[in-house]
Amino acid sequence: MIDPLPADALRKRFDPSEFDFETTEDLPADTEVVGQDRAVEALDFGMSIDAEGYNVFALGPTGTGRRELVQHLLEEQAAGEETPPDLCYVNNFDDEREPRALRLSAGRGCELKEDVDALIEELQTALPGTFESEEYRSRREMIQEEVQEGQEAALEDLQEQAREDGIALIRTPQGFVFTPLQDGEVVPPEEVESMPDAEREQVQQKIEGYQEALQDILQKVPDHQREARRRIEALNEEMATLVVDDLIDDLRDAYADSEDVLSFLDSVRDDIIENVDVFVQSAQQGPSSGMQGPQQMMQQQGQQDGGQQAARAPDGAFWRRYRVNLIVDHEDTEGAPVVYEDNPNYQNLVGQVEQIAQMGALVTDFNLIRPGALHEANGGYLIVEARQLLTQPYAWEGLKRALQNDEIQIESPGQALGLIRTLTLEPEAVPLDVKIVVVGERMLYYLLDALDPDMDRLFKVTADFDDQIDRGEAQEDAYADLLATTIDENDLRPFDRSAVARVFEHSLRMVSDTEKLSAEVDAIRDLVVEADHWARDEGADAVTDAHVQRAIDAQIYRADRLRDRVQESIEREKLYIDTTGATVGQINGLSYLKVGGFSFGKPNRITARVRLGEGDIVDIEREAALGGPLHSKGVLILSGFLEGRFAQRHPLSLSARLVFEQSYGGIDGDSASSAELYALLSALAEVPLKQTLAVTGSVNQRGMVQPIGGVNEKIEGFFDVCEERGLTGDQGVLIPAANVDNLMLRPDVVAAVEADDFHVYPVETIDQGIALLTGVEAGTRDEQDGFPDGTMNGKVEARLREFADRRRQFARPNGTPPSSTEDM
Repeated sequence: MIDPLPADALRKRFDPSEFDFETTEDLPADTEVVGQDRAVEALDFGMSIDAEGYNVFALGPTGTGRRELVQHLLEEQAAGEETPPDLCYVNNFDDEREPRALRLSAGRGCELKEDVDALIEELQTALPGTFESEEYRSRREMIQEEVQEGQEAALEDLQEQAREDGIALIRTPQGFVFTPLQDGEVVPPEEVESMPDAEREQVQQKIEGYQEALQDILQKVPDHQREARRRIEALNEEMATLVVDDLIDDLRDAYADSEDVLSFLDSVRDDIIENVDVFVQSAQQGPSSGMQGPQQMMQQQGQQDGGQQAARAPDGAFWRRYRVNLIVDHEDTEGAPVVYEDNPNYQNLVGQVEQIAQMGALVTDFNLIRPGALHEANGGYLIVEARQLLTQPYAWEGLKRALQNDEIQIESPGQALGLIRTLTLEPEAVPLDVKIVVVGERMLYYLLDALDPDMDRLFKVTADFDDQIDRGEAQEDAYADLLATTIDENDLRPFDRSAVARVFEHSLRMVSDTEKLSAEVDAIRDLVVEADHWARDEGADAVTDAHVQRAIDAQIYRADRLRDRVQESIEREKLYIDTTGATVGQINGLSYLKVGGFSFGKPNRITARVRLGEGDIVDIEREAALGGPLHSKGVLILSGFLEGRFAQRHPLSLSARLVFEQSYGGIDGDSASSAELYALLSALAEVPLKQTLAVTGSVNQRGMVQPIGGVNEKIEGFFDVCEERGLTGDQGVLIPAANVDNLMLRPDVVAAVEADDFHVYPVETIDQGIALLTGVEAGTRDEQDGFPDGTMNGKVEARLREFADRRRQFARPNGTPPSSTEDM
């Protein structure tokens, strides 16, 4: 018989006296990562290699602090790297639909924006003042007077010549009129009509000649006016050039090292001079006159530039065309940027051009270009969550497109996909130099790797985060430092030795492995915070193991309503579970349930019925479509075991039915296959199984009991039922021997074992298990290749031989029994 495990094998305990600190205040509190050497090395490699496509996919279970750890490591790396340049967008005066991108060294983008805003303010004052000056007015008037005097002189010459010839030139509201003179006086029209025909004809010919001369003079008036305008325009340009050059030359000296800025300043100068008439009209009509409209409203509504506004923008919509739109400012950035985008939709990644509704239309300009996370992280690192990224339309494709083209092109998703084509801005693309770290579950990574051929080219580095940490002295010391860091970052009370030991024990329980610590730092952080809450509730100065245990108990109590209902159903005999006596073909199997973040064990009655048949074992769960594939596989393995052990000389002539009694939901997994085999062997041998014992473990075709998951919860589930009914001292659970290292049972279960009221048996084979369950030796084959009489295997083989004989008897025409040779 197998001896039960001793109490000290059921739970790993940490001795607080072995710690070399009194409280966590004595620890350095500077540890951010423990036991993730593989992932950290992969991240270091991904950050250090300078080659195309070596972006990183950080995969692992949630709760391990993947994203925080990635960000911490990236920030450490980025702190020693070069700060990338600022990024600005300015107007393209040759084609305003295609704004230009300017890249300046870190901090100079803000300087340029402020300098240009100051330039605009000075120009707003200086230009109108220039065109309101006495010098300008006098020179303009002089040009106008010169033109006017030339026209008047020509008219006076014509008038004098006509007067000498007896013709007067008279100005009327309707224009110029020629009429004859007599003795220096104008001849009235009636006298002209009374003149002799010859004389009147002569006067008329003179008038017609002078009219032609007048017409020549008047035809030259537009030419003179154009000449006046040309001269005035030249004057305007001259005056504006003096003012603009004087102000812009200072900026040119300040940015002499940037050809792009100099080109922009030249364009601003040329455009201001080209549009000098706007400033002349402004000076003539007063401040802001003629500058109101949708564009000015757009300027007023566009003041908030997402935190990029560094100086007050001058009033007047026209001046917006000369402003600098600073979209990425690294003035306060130390090292390379590390950006975490928590909402990685398409626009938030690649940027967008905003639009404002004005009078029923959408208007925009380069000042409404907004950056994306790629712009902000350019020259550094960008972190995004895979799940958020993949749930945003076109975001994954947009990110891949930027990486493949090595540039950031701002455009709407509809434009990128060719679905729509509206007249809008097309900002100049920006070269992309960024390391992307996508953080996600393993399932998402493997799905992307299988379904997206671009994955292997764009994400060549995988940083695989483990959910378990190997135990060892160094790891335990680092784990304690990690607790101290968490306590310090959250400004919690110090944890004493006993509290740290209890957290360690709970960490082992979380992974169900006494050789591993849990890497689920989120759950550990929650436990630490809640333990501090209970310590504060009691007014304690430090957190003890009692506070940690209270936090654990409170977490369980908040989540175990369903477990209580199951236990209640068993106690009220709504679910049938026997914990005393013995029954043929009936056994207590153990299942494992997980609801939300809480898991627990549940006993299940498993029964088997056998009869003469053709060797089929029917899984009723599968037939009822309630059994999953793994459960069905476990049942099929039973056939392999029976055929290998008992059907080498006789056909397997039985029909068996296996069922989980009172099972109304789906069942999957093979951890009940050993229990089902025990029930089947009991039914064949007609030997009762002890109902004081419960069983978990899978089985292979050779009868080896294999390890399973949830062993602690399964043992505790049966223990709770037995304890509620009263422990008798002969109750217990059979587990696979390979699961002994996974035992981290509750203290009350350990205490019951220590008091010899409950037992846990490590089983390696079906033969060991059946002997414990029946009290009958399993038996091994003797020299005659048979099992001894009275053993379980002997009884099973005898029953199966009986089935085989009866089957052959039914198969013979006259029903006579087979001969001895047929038995061979």
